[in-house]
Parts: sequence; C-alpha cells; structure tokens
Amino acid sequence: MTSRQLGILYGLLAAAIWGGMYVVSDVVLQVIPPFTLLTIRLILGALVLALILSVRRPPGPPRNLRALLGVGLLGFGVSVGLQFVGTDLSTAVNGALITSAAPAFILVFAALLLREPMTPRRIFAVALASIGVLLIVDLSQADFSSDLFVGNAALAGAALTWGLYSVLVRHVSATTDTLVVTLVAFCGGLLLTIPLALIELPSRPIGDIDLPVVLGILYLGVVSTAGAMWLWNRAFALVDAGTASLTFFAQPVVGALLGALLLGQTLTGAAVVGGLLIAAGVLLAMRRG
Repeated sequence: MTSRQLGILYGLLAAAIWGGMYVVSDVVLQVIPPFTLLTIRLILGALVLALILSVRRPPGPPRNLRALLGVGLLGFGVSVGLQFVGTDLSTAVNGALITSAAPAFILVFAALLLREPMTPRRIFAVALASIGVLLIVDLSQADFSSDLFVGNAALAGAALTWGLYSVLVRHVSATTDTLVVTLVAFCGGLLLTIPLALIELPSRPIGDIDLPVVLGILYLGVVSTAGAMWLWNRAFALVDAGTASLTFFAQPVVGALLGALLLGQTLTGAAVVGGLLIAAGVLLAMRRG
C-alpha cells in the first residue's frame, strides 16, 4: 500500500472505532460522569503510548513541546469536552448532525493554515458524504429549539475545534513522530480535564463499578483513545488534511450497522444509500488529479 492509501485506511479505522464507541460509552457514563471518564481515558491512553515508546528507542524531548501540549489542550480538552457537554445538553441525533460538520471545517482550516487547495472535487466529496449522513440520521428526531441552544452551540464548537485540531496535528506531525505527538497531546488535554473532573465529582459522584464497566473503561482508554487517536493523527501525518477529513464520515455508518446488529434497530434503505454516498465521497477524495 502507498502511504496515501495507508493514511486513508488509518483514518477509516479510527472513525470506525469511534462509531462503535457510543454503545460502550452509554453504559459507562451511567456510572462515571463525563469529564471524569474523559480524564481516565486520557490517562490510560497516555500510559499505553508511553509503554510503547519505552519499548522502542525512546526519543528525546520534542522541541515543540509547548505547541504539542497546546494542540492536545484544544483537541482532547476543549473539543472533546464540548462534545460531552453538547451531548449531555442536547440530543444524540443533534450530535450526529452537528458534529458531522467537522470535515467541512477541516477543509477550511487546511486551506487557511496549510495552503491546501479547496478544489471543487474536495468540496463536492464533502457535500456528497454530508448528504449521506443526512440519510442515515433520522431527521425527524432532530430538535433545534431554543431549549437546546446551549447544547447545540457546544456541539458546533466541538466540530469547529476538532477541525482546527486535526489540521494542527498535520502541521506538528511534519517534524515529530506521531506516537510522541499523540502522547503529549493527551497530556495537554489532561491540563483541562483534570480540573473539570475535580469540579464535577462532588455533584456527580462515581457509581458502582462492576466488570462490564471495567471492561468498558479499558476499551475506551486503550482502543478508542490510545489506538483510534493515534490512527487519526497518523492519517493526517500521511495524507493531506482535506482528503483525510472524509474518513470522519465512517462514524455514522458503523454506528448504524452496530445499532442494527446489537440493538435491534432497523437498517433502512435510506441508511444504506447514505452509506454508499459516504463511500463515494471518500473514493472521490482519494482520486488524484
């Protein structure tokens, strides 16, 4: 495989993992409040990546340490934090719709910060995949009333900041190993999530932890944080940001499939067509020329 194809594969795998993450998160969040869970995820992810780096030849301290911490603070502190707040104050359908704007933001920031061309093909690919999301998500369940304004605004902020984070990851990955970028970024996220968890715990204490919750925490920390975040960052290190952004749309496809397989939800014809449109958008973005 070429580095371009490998980068696309990494991005799709990351998005696929996140697409299945919500089933596990629903269970764990009933016991552990969101910012506490996010802090645990980042700590577990950092420990896993630190262990991998210790087995490899340990690199010296990165020269751009502050920049990496700042990128992590933005991505894993601000962006993921806003997503948690938005999901808590809005609805799952709203979350799926609003956060699907992240690839469009990536396209804009890539043009502004990385000088990547915003070609008609890329714009059409994002539009095609976005239509696919609209077909997969049940729009009748969307609610944009004033009662949910704060939650919807937080979700929009999450999509915007995740777009900026992803572009900045490509920028810092030009000179720094992806494992180091991801590890230090986790530490940057912890600078915000630890204080928020300490504020959150008095009013939302941790509930009873049993084996399924422990397994869920391990999955979220090791697979969807250490593994998927590294895959996402590696995708943006190998492929231009505008193309890599399209892999984000694998999330609703995997979510719909798992909903049908595990939760007994109906896989509608519209969802199938939506998945095909998303696939077409990704393939279109992968073409050169």
